[in-house]
Amino acid sequence: MLKIILLAMLFPGLGCAETINGRVVSIADGDTLTILDSSNRQHKVRIGGIDAPERTQDFGERSKSHLAAMAFSQQVTADCPKSDRYGRLVCKVTVSGNDVGLAQVRTGMAWWYREYSKEQSPEERTAYEQAEFQAKIHRDGLWDSKNPTPPWERRRAK
Repeated sequence: MLKIILLAMLFPGLGCAETINGRVVSIADGDTLTILDSSNRQHKVRIGGIDAPERTQDFGERSKSHLAAMAFSQQVTADCPKSDRYGRLVCKVTVSGNDVGLAQVRTGMAWWYREYSKEQSPEERTAYEQAEFQAKIHRDGLWDSKNPTPPWERRRAK
């Protein structure tokens, strides 16, 4: 038992798997939203598997708007295996069974976040990789820019 407690203290993002069902009440950007559950508790959620442009980057506002069009005020299910360093749950979010992270990648409103791909199932990795490839070759969304800068590179530069 002590080993489990020590592991939980060393790795706070592990072991907190939960599923949230609720309505999206806020969209912060193209990969972050807030869900209100049936107990009127709000959950700030980072969509797993993607990284959307920051709001001040090219396509940042379009990415946020696209996510809002899909998810705002909608009933969602969020499968959340972990939390991030900011205390947000990191989740696969679905609306009517459709993966909103995958939709963001497919339309060129987010990058597939390869650094965390090992956290996805093999099927999800394949779907996200193919979606990003198709968005690139069709020059959808941010891929229509000459040199789209991934948000993780921008954050690293700061």
